[in-house]
Amino acid sequence: MKLGIVGLPNVGKTTLFNALTGSHAETGSYSNAAVKPNIGQAKVPDERLDWLAEYYHPKKYTPATIDFVDVVGIKKGGGRGNAYLQTIRQVDALVHVVRCFENDELFLEEADARRDAETLNLELILADIELVERRLDKAKKNAKGGDKKYKREAEMCEALLEHLSDGRPASAFEFTEDDKDILQDGGLLTIKPIIYVANLDETGMADYAADANYKALAELAKEQDAAVLPVAAKFEEDIADMDPDEAQMFMEELGLTERGLDRLIRTSYDLLGYISFLTAGEDDVHAWTIVRGTKAPKAAGKVHTDIERGFIRAEIVAFDDLKACGTMNAAKEKGLVRSEGKEYVMQDGDITYFKFNV
Repeated sequence: MKLGIVGLPNVGKTTLFNALTGSHAETGSYSNAAVKPNIGQAKVPDERLDWLAEYYHPKKYTPATIDFVDVVGIKKGGGRGNAYLQTIRQVDALVHVVRCFENDELFLEEADARRDAETLNLELILADIELVERRLDKAKKNAKGGDKKYKREAEMCEALLEHLSDGRPASAFEFTEDDKDILQDGGLLTIKPIIYVANLDETGMADYAADANYKALAELAKEQDAAVLPVAAKFEEDIADMDPDEAQMFMEELGLTERGLDRLIRTSYDLLGYISFLTAGEDDVHAWTIVRGTKAPKAAGKVHTDIERGFIRAEIVAFDDLKACGTMNAAKEKGLVRSEGKEYVMQDGDITYFKFNV
């Protein structure tokens, strides 16, 4: 899974990136520099994997991971000049960081979350217009040879271009199945799922539900069928390197039961329809990310292509069943360890042992 972090300058994008990935990227001058994006990886917290590690005491512990790409701040009015947006055209979803805090040293205007979110969304639309115009020109040239495929692509691009020019995102365009095939590698930014991050200071985070900017952003997210999360990015960055007990103490002072970053990662899984199955033993406990609805052989291919090719069956026990029983032997005695074939659809938390023959 790969997520792109976007936002206007100085709203806390890179601070959030640092908190997520444990990086130490520049946060001040970076937003004004046309440089390469920050790229990092975050481990997906999973209490199930922690329990399995206590059970097996494995040599390796391998959680699932998410890649994050943090691009420079998107300037208002940049539109077609925001060329660095090309670096996030192939991400799975966008994490849109929106300022919900005041800072007189950085900003001349008071925070207005809805205004800023709509401003950035317009910049993404302008960047998509540029992309579709290029594809339209190319399709028209190729269609001159009589190729019906390119003629259809040109027609679709013309309709989409008119739609975008009205200020509407690609996600609101009615694509046919043929259109989706044409756009499979198109990289449209405004068709991607969005997670709005309402970046609050510690005071605002303590009572985020009453914060006017958070409420305005939540209303916009509801209109767009997007997700929204309150996060205090600077606070998250500050506690990222703390001892867990010390970090927990500071969280409790804010009335937080879990880190905002954990909720962000969980929300991204839900938004994109991802789940994790687990493999466990003395050598390794490992979480593997798959799309919900994946069948057992395809899941086996995540572990190794040979296992998918020679798949025979999968021995599976649900994590909750194993934990309730206490031991694998007890789970087997209760008939909770199942043998599943090629048509089995994997479930979140399946602890799996694949049988195969190559």
